[in-house]
Amino acid sequence: MAILDDLAAAWRRARRPVVLTGAGLSTASGIPDFRSPGGRWSSYQPVTIQEFESSAEARAEYWRYKGETWRVIERAEPNPAHRSLRVLADTGHLDLLVTQNVDGLHERSGFPEDRLVNIHGTDSATQCLDCGRREPRGRAQKLWEDVGDVPRCDCGGWLKPATISFGQSLVMADLSRAFQAAQGCDFFAAIGTSLVVAPIHQMLPLAVDAGAQTAILTASETPFDDAADWKLSDPVQDLLPAIADLVAA
Repeated sequence: MAILDDLAAAWRRARRPVVLTGAGLSTASGIPDFRSPGGRWSSYQPVTIQEFESSAEARAEYWRYKGETWRVIERAEPNPAHRSLRVLADTGHLDLLVTQNVDGLHERSGFPEDRLVNIHGTDSATQCLDCGRREPRGRAQKLWEDVGDVPRCDCGGWLKPATISFGQSLVMADLSRAFQAAQGCDFFAAIGTSLVVAPIHQMLPLAVDAGAQTAILTASETPFDDAADWKLSDPVQDLLPAIADLVAA
């Protein structure tokens, strides 16, 4: 396919390639896109960080919902798209990967963590809202499942999965790193994302303004389709292995 050859050639030439991934990357791993029509969020009223901090009922509702999604995430395995991004990183063809996903599948694929930004946090760890301590999720999850109590940190603060909740600010260092990478890249790919979640969706126009070549690989339409040099809607678990083979050849 000529369009795939052209895209791969541009990626192979790039000296500072950057990628943004979204939920569409993980659907082939069995993780639903919870935002899609009919998805889990259609019947769930999100708990804001302010509600979590102030209401015992909201904390319990939050942990119930997170427990359901965690059971799905825990069983999932990286798919060929995740593994292809690792190949691109290992062969020197990916400077930074920014992901909107909280499933931890990039880490489990072996992607180098020093070149990974989890812009919305991760479900695989918990964080104390008082002291900020982070730890693997297992202990807190077991307490919730066995006892039904919302887990607390040793300091007494409430524990929550280390994702960014509604009403909670992004980590500014992570956002700054993502935007600086977009402004400094010469090739940018948005993969499995509809590019509607602010503010991280601004990575693509920042890359365009910087003169980078850009590709959008996702099944859905996005607000930036006309701005990209390439838009492909084939399944990313099929596209990315083919692209990685061409780029890393």
